[in-house]
Amino acid sequence: MNLIPDITIQRLAIKLKPSAEKMVRKEHPWIFENSIAKQSNKGNAGDLAIIYDNKKNKILAIGLYDPYSPIRIKLIQFKKAAQINNDWFATRIQEAYQLRKPLLETDTNSYRLLFGENDRMPGFIADVYDEVLVIKLYSHIWFPYLNWIVPHLIEVSNCNTVVLRLSRSLQTTGNTFGVSDGDVIYGALKDEVVIFREHGVLFSANVIKGHKTGYFLDHRHNRKRVGELANNKTVLDVFSYAGGFSIHALAGSAKEVTSLDISKHALEMAKENAQLNTHSGTHNIMVADAFEGLQQLIDDKQRFDIVVIDPPSFAKRESEIDGAKNSYARLARLGARLVVNKGILVLASCSSRVQSDVFFSICEEHIINAGRSFTVLEKTFHDVDHPIAFKEGAYLKCGYYLLN
Repeated sequence: MNLIPDITIQRLAIKLKPSAEKMVRKEHPWIFENSIAKQSNKGNAGDLAIIYDNKKNKILAIGLYDPYSPIRIKLIQFKKAAQINNDWFATRIQEAYQLRKPLLETDTNSYRLLFGENDRMPGFIADVYDEVLVIKLYSHIWFPYLNWIVPHLIEVSNCNTVVLRLSRSLQTTGNTFGVSDGDVIYGALKDEVVIFREHGVLFSANVIKGHKTGYFLDHRHNRKRVGELANNKTVLDVFSYAGGFSIHALAGSAKEVTSLDISKHALEMAKENAQLNTHSGTHNIMVADAFEGLQQLIDDKQRFDIVVIDPPSFAKRESEIDGAKNSYARLARLGARLVVNKGILVLASCSSRVQSDVFFSICEEHIINAGRSFTVLEKTFHDVDHPIAFKEGAYLKCGYYLLN
C-alpha cells in the first residue's frame, strides 16, 4: 500500500547533555532541541536519530527527528538497538492491540488503538469507531513510515475505512506529501458521521470535522459509572460537549438530565446522540458559559442528585497553571452548592500540568469552602486504551464525592 511517495530517511548520530541523557535512561520519550550536545548532520522530519551515551558510545535509544518542534527527537525504542522497519511497526501495533483486548470483550466498538508516546508512537493517535479507523498526526516524523504503519492498523482493527486527520501545525508547516486533513486514505466513507457503541450506548462521531478524531474516548469508564449511578436521579452535565455523561445517564434510567455547554452546536449533537438510544427521562439543554450557568442555577435554587463537571484543559502551558487551579476551585465550590444532600459531585480534569494529588486537594478544600462535608466514593484515572508510560502522559483524573 503506497499512500504517499517513498521518502528517503537518513541516520543521525546524536549525543546529549548529561541531564538529558539521564532522562533517556529513565525512558522519557522527549529530547528537546537545547538538550542535544552533538549531531552528526542536519536532520529532516522522520530521520532516525540514534542516541549514544557519552562515556562508552553505547546505543541508549532510537528516536525520530522533528525539525519543526522544540521536542526535536521523539524516542520510540529504548536500551537496545533495533531495526526500525515494517516488522518493528507490526510488533508495536500488535502489542498495543493486545492491551486493548479486555475492552473489546465488552459491548464496545470504539477505542484508542494507538496513544502516542504511551504506545511508543509519539504524536501518532489512532482511534477506531466501529469499522472506521481515524489516524491523527501531530508530527511530520510519521510521513516516511505511513506506508508501513497503515496496513498493520487495518489488519489488527479489521476496519474497512481509514481517515487521516492532521493537526493544525502540520497543516501550516512543512511538506504533507499530497495528503490533507480529512482525506479518506483507504476504503470509502459512507457518511462522515459514524455511529459507534460504548458499553452498549450509541454515540456519533464526525470523523472529518469533529474535534481531535471526532469524539473524546478517554472518559468512557467514567461515563459508564455515571450511567450506573443515575437510576431515577436528576443529573447535571457541565461542559457536556456532545453529551457523553448525559447520554449514559439517560440510558441508565435517569429521571431528568440537563446538558450545559457554551456551544449550541455541541448541544445539538448531544440531542442527536440522546435520540440514538431508548430512554424515558427528560433531556434539557442549557446554552451558557459554565461558570455563569452554574451561578444561574444556584440563583434559581436548582438542585441535582448528580452533578458532573468535566472541563477542557485549563493549563495547556506552564503560565496557565495558576489560572487552572483557580478555575478548578471555583467549579468545585459552585458544583457543591448544586448537589442535594446525599447527592454525588463528580469533578474531572484533563490538564496534565495539574497533577492528580493537587487537583483532588483543590476539589476537596473547596467543597468544604462551599459549606459541604463529603465522603470520597472513588477516584479514577485512565481507561485501558489510554495507557500511561511516562509522567506527562498522565492527564486524566476524576473524583466522585458523596456530599452531606
